[in-house]
Order: sequence, then structure tokens, then C-alpha cells
Amino acid sequence: MDTLAIALFVGFFVLFGVVGAVALAKKRRERIADLTRELEKPLPEGAQEGEAPALPAPEDAPVPKAQDLVAAEREALLAKAREDEARRAVERLAAAPTQAGTDELAKARATEAAASAEREQASARAKQLRLALSATRDGIVGRLQKALSGKQLDAAVLDDVENVLFGADIGARTAERLLGAVKQRLGSKDLADFAKIEAALRAEAEAILSSVAVRPIEVSGDRPRVILVLGVNGSGKTTTIGKLAAQLKGQGHKVLLGAGDTFRAAAADQLEVWAGRAEVPIVTGPDGGDPSSVLFDAVKRGAAEGFDVVLCDTAGRLHTKVNLMEELKKVARSIAKACPGAPHEVLLVLDATVGQNAIAQAKQFGEAAPLTGIVLTKLDGTAKGGVVLGIVDELKVPVRLIGVGEKLTDLRPFEPAAFLDALFADERRAA
Repeated sequence: MDTLAIALFVGFFVLFGVVGAVALAKKRRERIADLTRELEKPLPEGAQEGEAPALPAPEDAPVPKAQDLVAAEREALLAKAREDEARRAVERLAAAPTQAGTDELAKARATEAAASAEREQASARAKQLRLALSATRDGIVGRLQKALSGKQLDAAVLDDVENVLFGADIGARTAERLLGAVKQRLGSKDLADFAKIEAALRAEAEAILSSVAVRPIEVSGDRPRVILVLGVNGSGKTTTIGKLAAQLKGQGHKVLLGAGDTFRAAAADQLEVWAGRAEVPIVTGPDGGDPSSVLFDAVKRGAAEGFDVVLCDTAGRLHTKVNLMEELKKVARSIAKACPGAPHEVLLVLDATVGQNAIAQAKQFGEAAPLTGIVLTKLDGTAKGGVVLGIVDELKVPVRLIGVGEKLTDLRPFEPAAFLDALFADERRAA
């Protein structure tokens, strides 16, 4: 009798587990199908792939200045810091609940909600200014020509020139380097010749880009080649991994994906959609699971089954108290245990439209894992990509790839010469 009862008890739980697993698998398939349909929706009439619609502006609206955008982005960062501080206060109170602390917790949550709303407003303001500024970005040459027309480069116009360079997202340090190069290369008489100023600026920009070697993604050598991909959520990281997987497979390589962003809801599902598009297998784990474990398993499978390349996705934000950079360091250590010498490439995906904030992001992620290259996305929309100069100048890390759309083929090698042609283009002359 006891044996029968135990058997029935065990059988009940086995049946419950099987039913639960089937339900979860069905729900996952439905989420993936929904994501696939969303990605395949046609764009609005007149829109380009990967391009955000521009905001209409009244004809009499004042043209924003570069320093306005810098101030707005600084305020957005401060608002984000205040939101993070409020969230940590809620976590501390919730971790040690007391009767007296109930009211304090309610107040802390209200403060967090207010800080979150403030951060959203500040971010929206910065985004609006970026879109407005994009309408005036005719290239560095056109804007400099307007600022310097008939003038000599002296203290009176230095601020105008710096604003032009800020408007191209170059950054303060690199802007100063470019200005210093102009003054060093040219004599006082030459400063009246705009063509010579343009040539001096371009020569210094070429010197910045040539200070690091730009090379294609290396997939030769020991197998598997492990490529770790970093980046904040929203930068285009998942899309970039899907495009890179498709390109590498098209070159004849056997590619495996590792879904290491286990903290963001549906992140693995989104990567699975891209895996389906690229027709490559993927290793996933449970939502909220240990990303290091998932990527360890992916690299181990890559070695055991003879894959040429393993592309590893990582978290762009954590929903716990765990520090993101410490988590990424742990991921890198786990990958090295699974495959000595890995990761062989560490690529950081940056959104070109965030401007100079991309430089700060690159510095932070570079502390978590030594970067071997940058992938700059969303260059098809509002950004002109002047941030490339700032990144290379300050970090000495090459831009390896650029994303110019949402199609699988819209990931291209970075070409310094073509980039300089676009950066220094004078659209008024071209017209």
C-alpha cells in the first residue's frame, strides 16, 4: 500500500512537470512567433530600413546649438543616476522589512517612480535635440565654412568652431586636438584660406584613424573562435549578432550562438528569431539564469561539435544588485575555462545616435574586458558618426564594423577613407 501511494505521488509530480514543460515550450514558441511577425511588419510609407521618423519642427523654431544637446544629455545622465539611487534605496528597505519601515518603503517607491518619470522626460528632451540637430548636420566642412567665412582662426571664433565639432559628436578632447593641429600646421596667412583649414583638419583626422589597425573579424586559427559581444540594451547588439552570424555562415563557417543575456525579458527569444533568420543553432538558458553558465555550455558545445565560430551575447543591464561590469568579467573568465585563450574577439556595440555618451560607454565596457573592436550601429539615421574619431583618439580601439539598417546584409566593414569622405562632405558644394 505504501509503495502504491509513493508511486502515485511520484507519478503526479512527474505528470505535473511534463505538463508544465509543455506549456512553457508552447508559450515560448508563441513569443518567438509574435517577435518574428513584429520584425517582418512593413515599414511606414517613405521610411527607410532602420531609420527613425524625424520629428516635425515649426518653421520659426530656433535652431538648437551643440551646447544645448551636451547640457540635455548631461541632465539625462544625472536623472538616470538619481533613478538608480532611488531604486537602490527601495532594494535596501525591501531586503530588511520592518513594521516601522513600511511607510519609508512606500515613500521610497514613490521617489523611485518620480525619478523614473524625470529620467524619461530628460531622455526624451535629449533625443528631441539630437533629431533637431541632425537637420543642420551638413557635414563638418559646410558648417565650418559658415562659421569661418571671412574670418581668421582666433579666440573670437574658436567657440564657433568647437560647437561645429561638438555637433559632429567628436568630443571635447578630440575637438581640441583638431583645432590644435590647424593652428600648428598653418601660419596666420593660411588661416584666411578655408581650403587649407579643411585640408589640415582632414589630415589630422586621417592621423587619428591610422593610429589603430582596422582589420576584418578573424576566424582562422584554433577552433572554435569565440567572439564576445558587449553593449547596453537598445544599442543594436542582438541585431548585430544576427547579422554577423549570417555573414559568417555565408562565408562558409559553421556558427553557433550563445544567448547570454538571461536577465532581460525575451532577450533569448529575440536572439532565437535572428538565429532562425541566419539559419544557425543557438544555446539558451532559463530566464534569470546564470549567463556565465549558458555561455560556458555554448563554448563547450562549439568545441565538441566542431563549430568554427561561437558568438556570445551578454547582458546590457541587470535587474539585480549584481554589478554589470563584474558580471561581464565573470562571463569572460567562464569562457576562458571552456576554451583556453577565449574570447578571441571582444566587440562592443555602440549606438551612434547617443553621441559623446558612446565614448563613456566604451571606457566602462573596456574595463570589463579588453576590447578588440567597436561596432557602430544606426549610422543610417540621424547620426553622422563623428564619434568614431573620439573613440579611436581616446581609446585606441578600432571601429571594425558599422550597421546601416535592419537587413541581414546591413552590417559592413568600416572603411576609414569612405568615412572621411562622408564626414567632410560639403552638401552645399555637392548640390
